[in-house]
Amino acid sequence: MPAVSINADLLAAVAARAGEMELSEAGIAHLRREWPGVHFTFCGEDDVPARLNPYLEGEGFHLFLVNNADHCVAFTSQLEAATGIVLAVVNEES
Repeated sequence: MPAVSINADLLAAVAARAGEMELSEAGIAHLRREWPGVHFTFCGEDDVPARLNPYLEGEGFHLFLVNNADHCVAFTSQLEAATGIVLAVVNEES
């Protein structure tokens, strides 16, 4: 499956869809089916270093970008470098 170019329109669509569903492993599986060329990761906000700012914030989640340059996955703030999307569920008690 060829990778899909991650751009602002795609991120807006993913954020809109994520805001409509319960974010869980099943929800991420749905996103993977909807956008099969996009690498999605699901985690809790506590799994993401606090020093990082989300690329987008939605109702109950933060969206981060990652890239896998040199076969090592790392967070990035650069849209043009992004090769994947991390959806981190926000703890309501925070």
